[in-house]
Amino acid sequence: MAVVTAFITTAVAANTLTARYGLIDVGFGLTATAGTWAAGLILTLRDLLHDLWGRATVYAAILAAALASAGTAGPQLALASGVAFAVSELADLTVYTPLRRHGWARAVLASNTVGATVDSLVFLTLAGFAVTAALPGQLFAKTTATAAVVLPVLVSRALLRHRLWPPRP
Repeated sequence: MAVVTAFITTAVAANTLTARYGLIDVGFGLTATAGTWAAGLILTLRDLLHDLWGRATVYAAILAAALASAGTAGPQLALASGVAFAVSELADLTVYTPLRRHGWARAVLASNTVGATVDSLVFLTLAGFAVTAALPGQLFAKTTATAAVVLPVLVSRALLRHRLWPPRP
């Protein structure tokens, strides 16, 4: 259940940061909502939750995160976040589920690309942010956050595989 807690906590943090700071500079002249870096992490946590506990747990965690966010980020952001995560979860699963058997990293990278796009479009629209101004920054930050999780996992797996099964002379 640690992953469920991490998902909910990270979602509440993302919404609270966005409520407090609005749009921020994310580099390269791009802007995004302040919680976007955390939202990028949530996409990968969501895939992990799906692997460990299934779709019902993912939707329960999304609902819990939206309800918890209402107290810290306000009802509009909480609703926008909950709806965006739920809709993007459907898009994410459409990509993640068939690709998962071909490897975790491939599935996460592809599904997070789709999920980030859908999540950003729905969230920005429902939360009242200018979509065209923030979308490029949202996608940059979410992609970077995904890579920050996936790359160390791939390197760790490669090192572990090499250590457990060293090349034969």
